[in-house]
This record gives sequence, C-alpha cells and structure tokens, in this order.
Amino acid sequence: MTSAPPVSVGDVEAARERLGEVVHRTPLDRSTTFAGMSGARSVGLKLENVQRTGSFKIRGAYNCMAQLSEEQRERGVIAASAGNHAQGVALAGQLLGVETTIVVPEITPAAKIAATRGYGAEVVVEGAIYERSYEHALDLAESEGLEFVHPFDDERVIAGQGTVGLELLEQYPELDTVLVAIGGGGLIGGIATALKAEDPEIRVIGVQPEGAAHAGRSLAKGEIHERESVDTVADGIADTRLLETTFETMRGRVDGVVTVSDGEIAAAVALLAERAKAVVEPAGAAPLAALLSAADAEDEHVGVVISGGNVDLTDHADLVRQGLIELGRYTTVYLALSDLSRISAITDRLDEHGAGLADVRRGRRRWGGDPNRRPLELDIEGTGPDHLEEAIEAVGRIEGVSVTGRGRRTDASDDGTES
Repeated sequence: MTSAPPVSVGDVEAARERLGEVVHRTPLDRSTTFAGMSGARSVGLKLENVQRTGSFKIRGAYNCMAQLSEEQRERGVIAASAGNHAQGVALAGQLLGVETTIVVPEITPAAKIAATRGYGAEVVVEGAIYERSYEHALDLAESEGLEFVHPFDDERVIAGQGTVGLELLEQYPELDTVLVAIGGGGLIGGIATALKAEDPEIRVIGVQPEGAAHAGRSLAKGEIHERESVDTVADGIADTRLLETTFETMRGRVDGVVTVSDGEIAAAVALLAERAKAVVEPAGAAPLAALLSAADAEDEHVGVVISGGNVDLTDHADLVRQGLIELGRYTTVYLALSDLSRISAITDRLDEHGAGLADVRRGRRRWGGDPNRRPLELDIEGTGPDHLEEAIEAVGRIEGVSVTGRGRRTDASDDGTES
C-alpha cells in the first residue's frame, strides 16, 4: 500500500496563512511575445524574481521557522547556502526575532555575503564547495544545539514554496500546464501539491539543465537517482539528487521532466531582459528556456515560474551577450584593413543596414596574414542571423576591408577562427 505524500494541500493553505503579511503576492505577467514564440494559447510569467530577497525561498524558510518551538527559536537556527536560501533564512530570522547562522562556501560572491549579513545573519565561510559547507553546518547544528533549516527536504519548507501554486490558481484560472525548475525539488513539489488538489488535469512539468538532470530518471524508475557531478551555468538548481521528502512529494504529482542546454538558458535570460524587462538568474530562466525549446505546449495556457533574480550584474551582462549569440543576433567579426581610416566607413555601412556596433578592438596579427593589413575585431548586434549576414557582407564590400573570420572573442590561446 502506497503511503500518503508527506505534504498535503492543507499544509500549503496553512502556510499561506502564516505568510500572508510576510511575502509579496508576486505578479503574473502575461506575455503575448512568448506565446507567439512557443505556439501556446497564452503564457503567464510568475515573477518570483521580484519577491522579497529576490526569490521564492523566503516562503519556505519563513513557514518552517514560524513553526519552531520557543525553545528552538531561542537556541537559533543554522543553514548552508551559497545563494537564495541564505537570504530567505536570514530575513525570516530577522522577522521572527531568531538568531541565524549561514555557512557559505569560499566561492560565494561578496555581494551575496553582504546581502545575507544585511538581514542580520552571522555568515561563516567554510569549505571550497557547497557540500563541505553543508557538512560544517550540520556539525555546528549538533555541537551548538542549533536548528538546521534545510533548503528543500523539509515538509514545512515544501509547503511554503507551494503557496506559489495557490497564487497561480487565483491569478491564472485557465492554467493548463506549469513549468517549474527542479534543483532539490522543494519548489515543484509544493506547487504540484497545490495545483493537483484543485485540478488533477493541470500538467506540472519540471525543468532541469542537461548538466544537472536527475529528477526525470528518478521519477521514471521509482527510486532516487544521484549524479556523480553537475556542470551547468544554472548554479541555483545544480543539485545532484532529490532527497526522500521531495521525491515522495513529487511522485504521482509531477507529470514529466524536460531538460534544456546552458545555451538555451542563456537565450532565455536575454529574452527575459529584452521582452519582460526582468533581471533573472539562470535557474529562474530555465522554465522559459523549456517553453521555447523542449516543452510541448501547443495551444495551451502555460504558467512559467520565474523563480529568482539574484545574479551578479556583470555575470548577467555576459549571459545576455551569450544568449544573443545563441539567438543568432550577436557575433564577432575579424577584419583586415588597409588602414585604420576605414573604420568610419565600416560604422557608416553598419548603420545603413540597421546593425549595431557593440565593440571595436585591435586584433592580433595572424600567421600567414599580410603584415601590411591592420587586424580589427568587431562585435556586431542584429535582429537575427540573416540580418547579421547581410550587414557583414556589406562591410566586406568596402574597399580596403576584408572579412577574415567570424566567431567568439579571441584570447591568448585562440587564433580567432570561428568556433
């Protein structure tokens, strides 16, 4: 006999009562652009990137910590996180008057550490990787009598994350399918619990990066599958496995899992910045990447959960540029010039064809090239592959200018050829 899932819709509804005056009811942004690009009847972006602390994590952290006993609160709580969970626990502690300690790995950006401390948490930097930080947090919890707040494998945390699903039902009653990123499974488990209780016909589809995919195999085989390693730009969902509580919550409620490439995620980051005016981290953009590439949502009303927006702005700019490359709208062109005075003719020609010149650099002379020709690298932005090709061909027709290659930016080990 199959046991009941560890989280019920009643748990999620109770979590919403606790969170009523704490979290934002985040907006649902209808996007005709993404509906047109995907063939969906309509698309609604659930914007948890504008939630307090910049992600959905405050929902689960607060719901968990609000249920601690007075004795547990007095002792304090501890968590391990390199990102969003840290800030969620820290803010929940501030709101509840509970002292919080967060253990982070050495690679954690200074800005994230500062943000976590800004919510009043003590930050302990320990370990080269997250797993070591996690182990250290468990050791401190035991030795100092602190309550450990898990980022996902806790019924109270899952129920808190499920309040996203309750809001979706109210904001988007025609919903047919929802796409949700999966790391450890807390968010999708909670959302699926809420949605399936209301309408079992709503499809709940998980999304994972190709380099961190594990949930689909786990659900298909009926047992937890663990990866040996992960390799993805989406560090917020770079987990190696589900854990028992999330796995049991997801079973029978999640209808399938699709995977996306890092390139598709980068393209989604760029499109969200351009079309939705939203700064979104790679993990938060993964569901949109799935909508545009992997999920079958033809003629359906599709909810896309944008789970977070905590990304370093320099990294975001790089991701946007990479996304434009993936979309065929940005490229680097290598030129050889008879003299540098031809630069003004190049910029005029690009302008005539409606292409944008993003950057100009002096290039390196290449083996076998004419030493009397000046190498130049141009970063060019256009509306699509055909438009870029047209603009580049026009530049190549300028007297004294020849196009010698296209591809990525060069570095010390690169000869500048297309990759």
